[in-house]
Amino acid sequence: MLIVALAAFGSTEVLSAPKAELWPRWEAHEPASTRTVDHAWWTGFLQRHVHTDSFHVNRVAYARIPEQDRRGLSEYLNTLAATSTSTLRRDEQLAYWINVYNALTVKVILDHYPVASIRDIDISPGLFANGPWGKALISVEGVPLSLNDIEHRILRPIWRDPRLHYALNCASTGCPNLQILAFTADNTPSLLDTAARAFVNSPRGAKIEDGQLIVSSIYVWFADDFGGGLADVIRHMKKFAAPDLAAMLDDVTEIEDAYDWSLNDALTN
Repeated sequence: MLIVALAAFGSTEVLSAPKAELWPRWEAHEPASTRTVDHAWWTGFLQRHVHTDSFHVNRVAYARIPEQDRRGLSEYLNTLAATSTSTLRRDEQLAYWINVYNALTVKVILDHYPVASIRDIDISPGLFANGPWGKALISVEGVPLSLNDIEHRILRPIWRDPRLHYALNCASTGCPNLQILAFTADNTPSLLDTAARAFVNSPRGAKIEDGQLIVSSIYVWFADDFGGGLADVIRHMKKFAAPDLAAMLDDVTEIEDAYDWSLNDALTN
């Protein structure tokens, strides 16, 4: 039985987590559209430069990415920026925005490498801003967008799918893995489930020590996306948990959260 209140579940950082607030301009789509976006180059990049370590953490070999692929990444993002997203159907848009977010995150790391953590890239506007998330990094349909805009004003409020938190990579060891495949309209549903299962069943997602459940701070910062309360978070996790973990979740009496902000750099492994 859960006996811990939501207030005890959180960390102080939850207070600064952006809320999902819809930007109505990005609701436009064409349900009957047959247009597709080619993400094959991004899949190739990921397969060349993302490596899984012995702890099943996907790490990026930032220091070893050649100039040719750095230029290719910029060209891929330029192609995405030139895409008329409002003429796509919803499933194409979803894959598009996830890939934009992840590719931009890799690029911003490369542009400032070496860094110990993405939070050290203090380029966001505002005196107390931390990290790159608030700076406009791309213009789509002529509109400048930041990583925060893509995640909290487009993806989260339009799709309302908690599995998105397993798809968006923030270049940190504690984050769900950067997938080694680009998201597409066809593979997104299965890839979201695969990513959810991998994270929930990893020590980064959930682990039990001395009868106490320690979960990723993602479940605290974005608790509303997972249902709002402890019981909701546990219910969500059990959907993806392996049988042994699911059984242990039934007996949780205390809960804490943790997160590792160190860079998901292959050279630090």
